Amino acid sequence: MASRVRVRAPELAGKGGWLNTGGRGLSLAGLRGRIVVLDFWTFCCINCLHVLDELRELEEKHRDTVVIIGVHSPKFVHEAEHQAVVDAVERYGVEHPVLDDPELATWKQYAVRAWPTLVVIDPEGYVVAQHAGEGHAHAIERLVEELEAEHGEKGTLRRGDGPYVPPEPQPTTLRFPGKALLLPSGNLLVSDTTRHQLVELAEDGETVVRRIGSGSRGFADGGPADASFNEPQGLALLEDGAVVVADTVNHALRRLDPDSGEVTTLAGTGRQWWQGSPASGPAREVDLSSPWDVAVFAGKVWIAMAGVHQLWTYDPEAGTVGVAAGTTNEGLVDGPGAEAWFAQPSGLAATAERLWLADSETSALRWVDPDGHVHTAVGTGLFDFGHRDGPAGQALFQHPLGVTVLPDGSVAVADTYNHALRRYDPATGEVTTLATDLREPSDAVLVGEDIVVVESARHRLTRLRLPEEAVRVEAVAHRTRRAATEVAPGRLRLDVVFQAPPGQKLDTRYGPSTRLLVSSTPPGLLLEGEGAGTDLSRDLELNPEVAEGVLHVSAMAASCDDDPANDYPACHVHQQDWGVPVRLTDGGADRLPLVLAGMDEQ
Repeated sequence: MASRVRVRAPELAGKGGWLNTGGRGLSLAGLRGRIVVLDFWTFCCINCLHVLDELRELEEKHRDTVVIIGVHSPKFVHEAEHQAVVDAVERYGVEHPVLDDPELATWKQYAVRAWPTLVVIDPEGYVVAQHAGEGHAHAIERLVEELEAEHGEKGTLRRGDGPYVPPEPQPTTLRFPGKALLLPSGNLLVSDTTRHQLVELAEDGETVVRRIGSGSRGFADGGPADASFNEPQGLALLEDGAVVVADTVNHALRRLDPDSGEVTTLAGTGRQWWQGSPASGPAREVDLSSPWDVAVFAGKVWIAMAGVHQLWTYDPEAGTVGVAAGTTNEGLVDGPGAEAWFAQPSGLAATAERLWLADSETSALRWVDPDGHVHTAVGTGLFDFGHRDGPAGQALFQHPLGVTVLPDGSVAVADTYNHALRRYDPATGEVTTLATDLREPSDAVLVGEDIVVVESARHRLTRLRLPEEAVRVEAVAHRTRRAATEVAPGRLRLDVVFQAPPGQKLDTRYGPSTRLLVSSTPPGLLLEGEGAGTDLSRDLELNPEVAEGVLHVSAMAASCDDDPANDYPACHVHQQDWGVPVRLTDGGADRLPLVLAGMDEQ
């Protein structure tokens, strides 16, 4: 067996304490003999949610040897609130211990730079692998099997039950509902996301008329009791009276017949889209990636494809899907749809002339015109957020998830992490606050003269009378909690570390198997080194006249199983986007390593 680099794993520390352990604290010393996988995540991050799903099979298959520990490392201020982490752990069905690390203590100890990052620790307490981004479950599974064999032979592997203790279930009608839709009958349809169902409520927004879906994770068509969903979110009404459902974790669009309750599949295969997969074609043959919301605009169903930072469309007449806007790069860039960048679009609402969208990771309100051009109304980028009213150029949101067009043409924004309902008026360019003290609002729907808000973390719908005057709140502004990396002005060596997992090799059959894209905010930060290339290392030239900024790095590598006897080896794509805040300082680092997969040995 090939020797591997081993570094002693730092102990785990987090001011928020432990979840899913029955109140007991854990330590690496106490887990000696087990294979530990640390999952550095934050609950706003769609890639982190993908990794949670990727790890479920590993968790089940190696339950007696592997302990997965989620290390919750917040990006937004709201994510540092302990109760918000408690809610997120239940909301996303996390079935392993979680360390709440609001001050990023463990994140810093492990020199993590990206959400998500996975770190594998062997039974003797040494770090043996690190992977950034998603899509690494196959590599970790193989490493786990090697470690089981190696440490089983050495006598250093300890089998047994893990430390996970499930929380007590709570008896509420809804559980972390996502989106709502007003039906022609006057009833309300709600995606009851954590219970994997749709719930039809009477006009009062409380009385249950019926539930649609088995209530268990699954991907099955059928009647109300037999169909199954997996964390459904967005809902939209089609011209024929049917409802299209964004079945998020199934990576699919589903169709609900409101009369019969019958559920069928419109688009998606159940598999997650990866780079290199078809991006258009027959709807049932093309993979999707975490569709979060849907809206009908210009005769098509537009899809907020949160998992790949794009907008897609579904054509009901042709039965096809395809990319409408976005490059898959994460950020805030306006312009023609093919050139625009998004960051986890999560809410959609349409008028005849505009498709409004909540671009959650940039805390932005944006819109698409009939020609497919993308514009930003409020928001500046990935790292600025807060609660500030006033002119759109100065106003701030914090991770909004929903948008609703109001009767006067203005837009209500479910400003999720500010626990508020905000309003943007295109006529004046002003942002105001309509209501506060809403717990993680994720959507809103107009019902007569009222607006009904989905209070996701209070597990209910809340009816508000639209006020003539907005509530005034004290302005608060934040930047992402991560400390800036101090680098020297001038030459900076960027190294994306990638080592093909055991049993695999870089796939060079059809040309280079790696890709690196680099840009900066502000653009003047980079004098040299911007753009795309195939080498995972690059010399950058930083402008000494720019004191600080953000380096945006996107890396991709493709590896295939290294088995000469197999003419059709399985191949895997490894991809990650980093936004690295940097501060230019004399004496700062002249090398910036970013680990995609493997260990940085320099």
